[in-house]
Amino acid sequence: MNITYSKWIETSETAEQQLEKLLGMFTYLLLQTGGDIDDVLEIMELLDDRYQILGDMTMDEFIEQMRAKGYLDDKDGKVNFTPKAIQKIRTDALAEVFKGLKKSDFGNHETPHSGRGIERLPDTREFAFGDAANIDLTQTITNALQRQSDIDSFNLQEDDIRVYETEHFASCATVLMIDISHSMVLYGEDRITPAKQVAIALTELIRTKFPKDMLEVLMFGDEARRVSVNDIPFINVGPFHTNTRDGLRLARQLLKKSRGKNKQIFMVTDGKPSAMFDDAGRLFKNSMGLDQRIVNKTLDEAVACRRDGITISTFMLARDQYLVDFVEEMTTINKGRAFYSGLNKLGETVFVDYLNNRRKNFRG
Repeated sequence: MNITYSKWIETSETAEQQLEKLLGMFTYLLLQTGGDIDDVLEIMELLDDRYQILGDMTMDEFIEQMRAKGYLDDKDGKVNFTPKAIQKIRTDALAEVFKGLKKSDFGNHETPHSGRGIERLPDTREFAFGDAANIDLTQTITNALQRQSDIDSFNLQEDDIRVYETEHFASCATVLMIDISHSMVLYGEDRITPAKQVAIALTELIRTKFPKDMLEVLMFGDEARRVSVNDIPFINVGPFHTNTRDGLRLARQLLKKSRGKNKQIFMVTDGKPSAMFDDAGRLFKNSMGLDQRIVNKTLDEAVACRRDGITISTFMLARDQYLVDFVEEMTTINKGRAFYSGLNKLGETVFVDYLNNRRKNFRG
């Protein structure tokens, strides 16, 4: 048998690298379709027909590879994705956000306050009653020896003791609000998938790096509902209006459960408030312009958040003038922050703000 080897090219992909790319596409499509495995496989088959994304593999061989790696299994005669596939979505979402972050954007989020904390620094200071036993033995003994000439009569005094400086680490309580109104997929632009990616990545960041932080995720359309971490990939938009007031109300209720001082709401939206519940619990809707009745009630919630020490950061996915006008007013009233973020930079913008807030919001 004759074997012919082609010339090595630096950019050539191994079979494993190609499979990893296909797996990334597979998990992204799972996120985009809200977990509809049949749609995912159909889309990949269409892409293969047009662009030969599977290379030498058939679709059946690709599915078998996914089974072998533990991302797919068969139940009731149907192909299903596994918990391992969901974990892959989480790690891919986190990696996608961090890919665009500069090294200086990410750290351990130390506060600028030093004192009786938990993380040891190289600097030292004089001992104070109540300090933990972070004693710098070398400097302490040196101080004692410098104070006395006779080593045989060595004695240690309180003024000789030096302790390491320590650093406080802030904890944050955050509610991420995701707009699921119809405009998030209007005019063929998919805004909901990047929003879900941010939610998934933020939960993975906190789970792995800041386990003491609290993060809740809620979606708001005609009404606001809390979403469990495991259900974030399956969020879908609907024929909904934008009940920002109900979202802020629920977020404020969730943050009241946190004992920490640093409380914040991250709101990802592309539309102005266009709905609210009236005093009788009926849904009042108006999509035309800025309805002052809806706006006023929504701004009341922003004020209530400020009084509860909750800062609102709004990430706008559109430049609609009604949205900009509302966000500017709400930001002023709440003393919060507002960002216009393109879809490609949404994750980076949210992450940098989250990390910066952990640094500057801590009060020792």
